[in-house]
Order: sequence, then structure tokens, then C-alpha cells
Amino acid sequence: MTFMKPSVTAPADGRTDPAEPVENSAGQPRTADGFLLPVPDEDGAPFWAYAARGELRVQACADCGELRFPPRPCCPHCQSFASEWRRMSGRGRIWSYVRPHPPLLPAYAALAPYHAIVVELAEAPRIRLVGNLVSSPDAALNSVPPERVRIGAAVKVAFHAVADGVTVPRWLLERP
Repeated sequence: MTFMKPSVTAPADGRTDPAEPVENSAGQPRTADGFLLPVPDEDGAPFWAYAARGELRVQACADCGELRFPPRPCCPHCQSFASEWRRMSGRGRIWSYVRPHPPLLPAYAALAPYHAIVVELAEAPRIRLVGNLVSSPDAALNSVPPERVRIGAAVKVAFHAVADGVTVPRWLLERP
């Protein structure tokens, strides 16, 4: 997932709040600046609600205890429909990464190259989350020099508000 803080200037489309999400012609929600927003479904909505509170939580089976991500209604291990959300430490390691280059969506092109990473959680190595590697929670997507990124590097979660009521996890290097 790649996201950016919305503009603080008034949008050109007549809205008064630049943080108010807009949709493109395909119906995908975006910030006024054109950055994509997550589209929570019923199963994933708690993940985003916890993120808005600054908590990284992962769905777990309430019967067998197995963690699962992405969230889904049924446990793939024991087929139970009972679930709970467990708080994670927010620490992990870079499992994989990509450095996108143009052509990209217009809002992202000016920031390329930046880092989209896959993070393996410390307490749940089978759980992997996708996000951006940045130098601070509110930094630009291209704020980490390419030579600093490597597979296995320790990272920690940080949260960034991208629109009214929408907060996304981002990742910071443990050793800046």
C-alpha cells in the first residue's frame, strides 16, 4: 500500500476539506492529491479502526489461536468463525521490497523512486504486511535513501493519518 498525507490547500473540485476522500473514474477512493486510500471490507474494518488508534493488531482464531492476515471470516486451520484481534509489537524485518519508478499514478510519480516493502512480523513470521519505508511517520515516501534498504533490516511500525478518519501503518528502520 502506498499512501501520502493529503494536501492542506483547498481542492480545485469545489470541496472545502482537502482531507475529504474523492473517487476516480474507477470508483477508487483517493485523497485530494490523488493518493490511494484503503477500502476496508467487513473482515478488515477492525484492522483500520485499530490503526486509527495507533495500534497494530492482527486477527486471530479465538478457538485455536492461529494468527491470520489478511483478515477473513473463517480460520483456515480449524474452520472456526470465532475471531479476536491481538496487539502486535509493531516490530519486524523487511522480507522483500520494490522501488517503483515511473510511469506511475500521477500523485506518486513525483516521489519516485520510493520503497514499498513487505514486512515479516517479529512475533508472527508467517504474517506479512505491505507498506512504505519512510524516515518518520509523516515523511515523504521517498525519504529513505536506497542504500539504506536491505532484506532482513529491522523495522518498526509508525502510523500516518492520510485523510479524515483514515490512518495507515508505515515502517521505520530500527537503526535510522
